[in-house]
Amino acid sequence: MTPFTLKVTRLLEAEVTILRAIPTDADDVSAMLESLVAAGKRTSPGDPDFALNNYIVNPDGILCSVAVGPDGSILGLQSLKRATIGNRFDTPVGWGIIGTHVTPSAARRGVGARLFQASKTAAATAAITNIEAYIGAANLEGQAYYEAMGFRTYRTAEKAISKVFRMEGS
Repeated sequence: MTPFTLKVTRLLEAEVTILRAIPTDADDVSAMLESLVAAGKRTSPGDPDFALNNYIVNPDGILCSVAVGPDGSILGLQSLKRATIGNRFDTPVGWGIIGTHVTPSAARRGVGARLFQASKTAAATAAITNIEAYIGAANLEGQAYYEAMGFRTYRTAEKAISKVFRMEGS
């Protein structure tokens, strides 16, 4: 790839701001999630109440961050929660559970990598030693993203693959 092509296809770091999501972001996060539903890349709910309660103010939440583009639109979201007893993914208690969602228009432009840097910092601060990503077996893009971030498959099920990221020193 020529340097010019690379510059065109990747968002410049200065063009994306990573922020902690706040309750007033719920409508914009919902719109971003609904764009994924419309693109066939998400099947879970994406309404504002779901965005607020599952990501932004989740009581097990460590960090919910958003990637904001130069026009103020939300390009992506990453949620990091602490696994508790009975969590729906059967993630070991005390591990982190991560979920990443990036708009189709910003996919493969470094947004997910920027979000993960913020999540790794939050995980270290919260003394999380392992982070699990529970990914649909058919979601090859998601699997590739987490592999690129350093996650490795540690268990599989019929409809999902679980990948783990082990924090340095753990």
